[in-house]
Amino acid sequence: MSDSFKQYRVIKIIIIFKKFSCIMKDVNIFLKEHKIRSVDIDLQKLVDVITLDMEKGLEGSDSSLRMIPTYIEGDNQFLIEVPVVAIDAGGTNFRAAIVKFNKLGNLEISDVVNARMPGIDGEISKEEFFSTIAGYVKPIAEKCDRIGFCFSYPSEILPDRDGRLLQFCKEVQAPGVVGQLIGKNLLQTLKMPHKQIVLLNDTVATLLAGKSASFGKSYDSFIGYILGTGTNTCYIESNRNIIKKPDLDPGKNQIINIESGNFGKATRTDIDIQFDNTTVNPGEYTFEKMISGGYLGGLCLTALKRAASEDVFSVGTASNLMLLSELSTEEVSNYLNNNLSERGPLAECISGGADEENSVKIAITIIDRAAKMVCANLAAVLLKTNKGKSPDRPILITVEGTAFYKLHSLKPLFEKYFREYLSGELERYYKFTEVPQSSLAGAALAALIN
Repeated sequence: MSDSFKQYRVIKIIIIFKKFSCIMKDVNIFLKEHKIRSVDIDLQKLVDVITLDMEKGLEGSDSSLRMIPTYIEGDNQFLIEVPVVAIDAGGTNFRAAIVKFNKLGNLEISDVVNARMPGIDGEISKEEFFSTIAGYVKPIAEKCDRIGFCFSYPSEILPDRDGRLLQFCKEVQAPGVVGQLIGKNLLQTLKMPHKQIVLLNDTVATLLAGKSASFGKSYDSFIGYILGTGTNTCYIESNRNIIKKPDLDPGKNQIINIESGNFGKATRTDIDIQFDNTTVNPGEYTFEKMISGGYLGGLCLTALKRAASEDVFSVGTASNLMLLSELSTEEVSNYLNNNLSERGPLAECISGGADEENSVKIAITIIDRAAKMVCANLAAVLLKTNKGKSPDRPILITVEGTAFYKLHSLKPLFEKYFREYLSGELERYYKFTEVPQSSLAGAALAALIN
């Protein structure tokens, strides 16, 4: 029996059942039964669980958080008036430029290179991969002694600040590069083995971009956070707390890449699990699937279809929702923005009146829950720093990602939870910022920290 025929039968059963039942289920009962509301989350408990998992990750014991050392000292001063090559490689795009911070701490960018990531248009060899990148950057690498490489693919960072590629995302097809040292191979291909190169990911670059924008200001510590298609967090940790690396100098510190999207101990509902089972990697990155832009649309669609099967909607709306095969987070956000002329597929599926009110309620509830989870994530990290206790020296939190800034109502809901939680005995002082071209700025700064 084909999937389309099964779906047709499900829709017919719903229609027949609804003909005999004119009573629609209250949407608030539906949300309560499935425990998908923000009130179903104990914020303090979630913060405690995240904190414990962070500590276990630092110890090297069983944890869903990898807590990856970067060997980049976040508190050190950076060099000014020194040009470096900054590279940003991730997704389908490759960018590079010569970057310098002037005496006022302002970013100066020149010799910009924009290209496609090698391996996007078909499988290539290791040699082709590195020779393509070398071809992009050689003219500017000849002008600088240092290179900062924001390489946004899972990599093991080594004490010399090079990195070994663990895996590519599905867009890049260069299997021979997996397991290779990225910096060393690039320098060898450039025939510039004596230049200094630092590898980092986009979240670490975000933190460092915030540090670069803080020139002349006083902050107690720095946090980098991304909430876009995916999510991740990084912060500055004392080496004495990184127990799994006993050879580190306990008097120093470094940036830790948490890999927070893979946090696996948040309580999931049956709707979360149902949606997770439709993804390409069930059981992995479950926290990311509850809060990030790459998944919230699909999660909302799963919840709406579940509500349709439980009589929350009228016959026509229920039938339309069951036929809807996919829904992006942007489409959910557009639907909730009544001021837009084009509200997307949900507006076409859902009748007005009670059906629209119920669909909006479900979508807003899922976003509200995501905002509370984002609050737990960042609150746990902020408290882990044990910093920001004076209004004169707040913690600077640099945030990147369209989901954080563009998703309907998420940012104000998060700010409300965050402000309320970090009050009283837990009061901390913090500031949020967004930095233009954060990947290039952060890559440059990584190369300029001695």
